[in-house]
Amino acid sequence: MTTDLNTLLTALYVTIDDWLGAAGAPARLGRPPRLTDAELLTVAIAQALLGIRSETRWLRFLPAHLPGAFPYLPGQSGYNKRLRAALPLLQRAITALARDTDLWADPVWVVDSTPVECGRCRPTAQRSNLAGWAGYGYCRSHSRYFWGLRLHLVCTPAGLPITWALATPKLDERQVLMAMLDHDPHLTAERPGLLIIADKGYVSAELDAYLAQRGVRLLRPSYRNLARRPGEQFLKTGPSADRVGQRHPQGPA
Repeated sequence: MTTDLNTLLTALYVTIDDWLGAAGAPARLGRPPRLTDAELLTVAIAQALLGIRSETRWLRFLPAHLPGAFPYLPGQSGYNKRLRAALPLLQRAITALARDTDLWADPVWVVDSTPVECGRCRPTAQRSNLAGWAGYGYCRSHSRYFWGLRLHLVCTPAGLPITWALATPKLDERQVLMAMLDHDPHLTAERPGLLIIADKGYVSAELDAYLAQRGVRLLRPSYRNLARRPGEQFLKTGPSADRVGQRHPQGPA
Protein backbone atom coordinates (compact mmCIF):
# COMPACT_ATOMS: atom_id res chain seq x y z
CA MET A 1 0.00 0.00 0.00
CA THR A 2 1.29 3.48 -0.87
CA THR A 3 0.59 6.70 0.98
CA ASP A 4 1.76 8.98 -1.84
CA LEU A 5 -0.74 11.81 -2.27
CA ASN A 6 -0.20 12.09 -6.01
CA THR A 7 -0.94 8.37 -6.44
CA LEU A 8 -4.08 8.71 -4.32
CA LEU A 9 -5.40 11.63 -6.38
CA THR A 10 -4.60 9.87 -9.65
CA ALA A 11 -6.45 6.71 -8.58
CA LEU A 12 -9.35 8.79 -7.27
CA TYR A 13 -9.60 10.79 -10.49
CA VAL A 14 -9.56 7.67 -12.69
CA THR A 15 -12.24 6.01 -10.58
CA ILE A 16 -14.51 9.08 -10.63
CA ASP A 17 -13.96 9.69 -14.35
CA ASP A 18 -14.87 6.08 -15.15
CA TRP A 19 -17.93 6.32 -12.91
CA LEU A 20 -19.11 9.52 -14.60
CA GLY A 21 -18.76 7.87 -17.99
CA ALA A 22 -20.71 4.80 -16.88
CA ALA A 23 -23.36 6.90 -15.14
CA GLY A 24 -24.03 8.86 -18.31
CA ALA A 25 -23.56 12.38 -16.98
CA PRO A 26 -25.81 14.90 -18.80
CA ALA A 27 -24.16 16.94 -21.54
CA ARG A 28 -23.37 20.55 -20.69
CA LEU A 29 -24.62 23.47 -22.72
CA GLY A 30 -22.22 26.17 -23.80
CA ARG A 31 -18.49 26.35 -23.22
CA PRO A 32 -17.04 23.42 -21.21
CA PRO A 33 -15.66 24.45 -17.80
CA ARG A 34 -11.90 24.71 -17.37
CA LEU A 35 -12.20 22.47 -14.30
CA THR A 36 -14.06 19.33 -15.37
CA ASP A 37 -16.64 17.58 -13.17
CA ALA A 38 -14.24 14.69 -12.57
CA GLU A 39 -11.51 17.10 -11.45
CA LEU A 40 -13.94 19.03 -9.26
CA LEU A 41 -15.15 15.87 -7.51
CA THR A 42 -11.58 14.66 -7.08
CA VAL A 43 -10.52 17.93 -5.48
CA ALA A 44 -13.56 18.03 -3.18
CA ILE A 45 -13.31 14.40 -2.02
CA ALA A 46 -9.54 14.64 -1.50
CA GLN A 47 -10.07 17.73 0.65
CA ALA A 48 -12.48 15.78 2.86
CA LEU A 49 -10.15 12.77 3.04
CA LEU A 50 -7.24 14.94 4.19
CA GLY A 51 -9.41 16.79 6.71
CA ILE A 52 -8.68 20.31 5.42
CA ARG A 53 -11.75 22.37 6.28
CA SER A 54 -10.68 25.71 4.81
CA GLU A 55 -11.30 25.93 1.06
CA THR A 56 -8.81 28.80 0.76
CA ARG A 57 -6.09 26.81 2.50
CA TRP A 58 -6.86 23.73 0.36
CA LEU A 59 -6.62 25.68 -2.90
CA ARG A 60 -3.22 27.01 -1.77
CA PHE A 61 -2.10 23.55 -0.67
CA LEU A 62 -2.63 21.85 -4.05
CA PRO A 63 -0.35 23.99 -6.26
CA ALA A 64 2.33 24.09 -3.55
CA HIS A 65 2.47 20.34 -2.92
CA LEU A 66 1.22 18.97 -6.25
CA PRO A 67 2.28 21.39 -8.98
CA GLY A 68 0.77 20.50 -12.33
CA ALA A 69 -1.73 17.99 -10.93
CA PHE A 70 -4.63 20.25 -11.92
CA PRO A 71 -4.02 22.57 -14.90
CA TYR A 72 -6.60 25.03 -13.58
CA LEU A 73 -7.95 25.75 -10.12
CA PRO A 74 -10.54 28.49 -9.54
CA GLY A 75 -10.49 30.94 -6.68
CA GLN A 76 -12.26 30.19 -3.43
CA SER A 77 -15.54 31.83 -4.45
CA GLY A 78 -15.59 30.10 -7.84
CA TYR A 79 -14.71 26.75 -6.28
CA ASN A 80 -17.46 27.12 -3.69
CA LYS A 81 -20.00 28.07 -6.35
CA ARG A 82 -19.13 25.05 -8.50
CA LEU A 83 -19.21 22.79 -5.45
CA ARG A 84 -22.66 23.94 -4.40
CA ALA A 85 -24.03 23.45 -7.91
CA ALA A 86 -22.51 19.94 -8.05
CA LEU A 87 -23.82 18.85 -4.64
CA PRO A 88 -26.22 16.14 -6.00
CA LEU A 89 -23.42 14.79 -8.21
CA LEU A 90 -21.00 14.86 -5.27
CA GLN A 91 -23.42 12.90 -3.09
CA ARG A 92 -23.81 10.23 -5.76
CA ALA A 93 -20.04 10.04 -6.25
CA ILE A 94 -19.45 9.54 -2.51
CA THR A 95 -22.05 6.76 -2.46
CA ALA A 96 -20.45 5.12 -5.50
CA LEU A 97 -17.02 5.19 -3.84
CA ALA A 98 -18.48 3.78 -0.62
CA ARG A 99 -20.14 0.94 -2.52
CA ASP A 100 -16.76 0.04 -3.95
CA THR A 101 -15.45 -0.92 -0.49
CA ASP A 102 -15.87 -4.13 1.51
CA LEU A 103 -17.35 -2.13 4.39
CA TRP A 104 -20.47 -1.21 2.40
CA ALA A 105 -21.91 -4.73 2.77
CA ASP A 106 -21.45 -4.78 6.57
CA PRO A 107 -24.62 -6.32 8.09
CA VAL A 108 -24.32 -4.11 11.21
CA TRP A 109 -25.15 -0.41 11.36
CA VAL A 110 -24.78 2.19 14.11
CA VAL A 111 -27.23 5.11 14.29
CA ASP A 112 -26.96 8.28 16.36
CA SER A 113 -27.35 12.04 16.12
CA THR A 114 -25.24 15.02 17.18
CA PRO A 115 -25.90 18.78 17.39
CA VAL A 116 -24.66 21.13 14.67
CA GLU A 117 -24.62 24.53 16.35
CA CYS A 118 -25.22 27.41 13.94
CA GLY A 119 -25.44 30.41 16.28
CA ARG A 120 -25.42 31.51 19.90
CA CYS A 121 -27.24 34.84 20.03
CA ARG A 122 -30.86 35.74 19.40
CA PRO A 123 -30.15 38.22 16.52
CA THR A 124 -28.31 35.43 14.69
CA ALA A 125 -31.27 33.10 15.07
CA GLN A 126 -33.60 35.79 13.72
CA ARG A 127 -31.48 37.05 10.81
CA SER A 128 -29.77 33.86 9.66
CA ASN A 129 -30.76 32.27 6.36
CA LEU A 130 -31.31 29.10 8.40
CA ALA A 131 -34.17 30.74 10.31
CA GLY A 132 -37.27 28.61 9.88
CA TRP A 133 -35.17 25.50 9.23
CA ALA A 134 -32.84 25.45 12.21
CA GLY A 135 -34.24 25.57 15.74
CA TYR A 136 -33.50 25.23 19.41
CA GLY A 137 -32.62 21.83 20.85
CA TYR A 138 -31.02 20.30 23.91
CA CYS A 139 -27.63 18.56 23.89
CA ARG A 140 -27.56 15.97 26.67
CA SER A 141 -23.82 15.28 26.41
CA HIS A 142 -23.02 18.97 27.09
CA SER A 143 -26.12 19.64 29.23
CA ARG A 144 -27.08 22.81 27.36
CA TYR A 145 -29.43 24.17 24.75
CA PHE A 146 -28.23 25.14 21.28
CA TRP A 147 -29.59 26.77 18.14
CA GLY A 148 -28.94 24.99 14.88
CA LEU A 149 -29.53 21.60 13.34
CA ARG A 150 -29.00 17.99 14.30
CA LEU A 151 -26.95 15.61 12.17
CA HIS A 152 -28.44 12.12 12.01
CA LEU A 153 -25.90 9.56 10.82
CA VAL A 154 -26.14 5.88 9.95
CA CYS A 155 -22.74 4.23 9.53
CA THR A 156 -20.93 0.92 9.84
CA PRO A 157 -18.98 0.07 13.02
CA ALA A 158 -15.80 0.96 11.10
CA GLY A 159 -17.16 4.47 10.50
CA LEU A 160 -18.22 4.26 6.83
CA PRO A 161 -21.28 6.55 6.36
CA ILE A 162 -24.32 4.82 4.85
CA THR A 163 -26.84 7.66 4.93
CA TRP A 164 -27.35 10.89 6.82
CA ALA A 165 -29.74 13.79 7.30
CA LEU A 166 -29.67 17.32 8.70
CA ALA A 167 -32.91 18.17 10.49
CA THR A 168 -34.26 20.63 13.00
CA PRO A 169 -33.55 19.44 16.55
CA LYS A 170 -37.28 19.54 17.30
CA LEU A 171 -37.82 16.43 15.15
CA ASP A 172 -37.81 13.09 16.93
CA GLU A 173 -34.74 10.94 16.26
CA ARG A 174 -36.91 7.90 15.59
CA GLN A 175 -39.03 9.71 13.01
CA VAL A 176 -35.91 10.99 11.24
CA LEU A 177 -34.46 7.46 11.08
CA MET A 178 -37.64 6.11 9.50
CA ALA A 179 -37.68 9.00 7.01
CA MET A 180 -34.05 8.30 6.01
CA LEU A 181 -34.79 4.62 5.41
CA ASP A 182 -37.93 5.49 3.44
CA HIS A 183 -35.90 7.86 1.27
CA ASP A 184 -33.48 5.06 0.30
CA PRO A 185 -35.46 1.80 0.66
CA HIS A 186 -32.82 -0.18 -1.25
CA LEU A 187 -30.38 0.29 1.63
CA THR A 188 -32.28 -2.18 3.82
CA ALA A 189 -33.68 -4.29 0.98
CA GLU A 190 -30.20 -5.34 -0.17
CA ARG A 191 -29.10 -6.33 3.36
CA PRO A 192 -31.14 -9.27 4.71
CA GLY A 193 -30.69 -9.81 8.43
CA LEU A 194 -29.50 -6.24 9.03
CA LEU A 195 -28.78 -5.27 12.65
CA ILE A 196 -28.98 -1.62 13.79
CA ILE A 197 -27.37 -0.60 17.09
CA ALA A 198 -28.79 2.48 18.81
CA ASP A 199 -29.11 4.12 22.22
CA LYS A 200 -32.20 4.66 24.36
CA GLY A 201 -33.21 7.65 22.28
CA TYR A 202 -34.60 5.16 19.75
CA VAL A 203 -36.93 3.35 22.16
CA SER A 204 -40.28 3.13 20.35
CA ALA A 205 -42.81 0.41 19.62
CA GLU A 206 -43.58 2.17 16.33
CA LEU A 207 -39.93 2.06 15.25
CA ASP A 208 -39.62 -1.60 16.28
CA ALA A 209 -42.64 -2.52 14.15
CA TYR A 210 -41.37 -0.41 11.23
CA LEU A 211 -38.00 -2.16 11.21
CA ALA A 212 -39.50 -5.62 11.77
CA GLN A 213 -41.60 -5.21 8.62
CA ARG A 214 -38.36 -4.69 6.68
CA GLY A 215 -36.52 -7.60 8.27
CA VAL A 216 -34.26 -5.32 10.33
CA ARG A 217 -33.39 -5.99 13.97
CA LEU A 218 -32.81 -3.12 16.39
CA LEU A 219 -30.38 -3.65 19.26
CA ARG A 220 -30.77 -0.99 21.95
CA PRO A 221 -30.85 -0.73 25.74
CA SER A 222 -34.12 -1.02 27.64
CA TYR A 223 -35.24 0.92 30.66
CA ARG A 224 -34.59 -0.56 34.06
CA ASN A 225 -38.24 -1.40 34.72
CA LEU A 226 -38.48 -3.55 31.58
CA ALA A 227 -37.22 -6.99 30.65
CA ARG A 228 -33.94 -7.03 28.78
CA ARG A 229 -34.02 -7.47 25.02
CA PRO A 230 -32.03 -10.24 23.30
CA GLY A 231 -28.38 -9.22 22.93
CA GLU A 232 -28.69 -6.26 25.26
CA GLN A 233 -26.05 -7.67 27.59
CA PHE A 234 -23.43 -6.78 24.99
CA LEU A 235 -24.25 -3.07 25.24
CA LYS A 236 -22.57 -0.85 27.81
CA THR A 237 -25.03 1.53 29.45
CA GLY A 238 -24.93 3.88 32.39
CA PRO A 239 -27.51 5.24 34.81
CA SER A 240 -27.50 8.63 33.08
CA ALA A 241 -28.93 7.00 29.95
CA ASP A 242 -32.18 6.23 31.76
CA ARG A 243 -32.99 9.93 31.84
CA VAL A 244 -33.51 9.80 28.07
CA GLY A 245 -36.95 8.33 28.65
CA GLN A 246 -38.15 11.57 30.22
CA ARG A 247 -38.40 13.18 26.78
CA HIS A 248 -40.12 10.30 24.99
CA PRO A 249 -43.87 10.45 25.63
CA GLN A 250 -44.54 7.39 23.48
CA GLY A 251 -43.10 5.17 26.17
CA PRO A 252 -40.72 2.26 25.82
CA ALA A 253 -41.32 -0.83 23.77
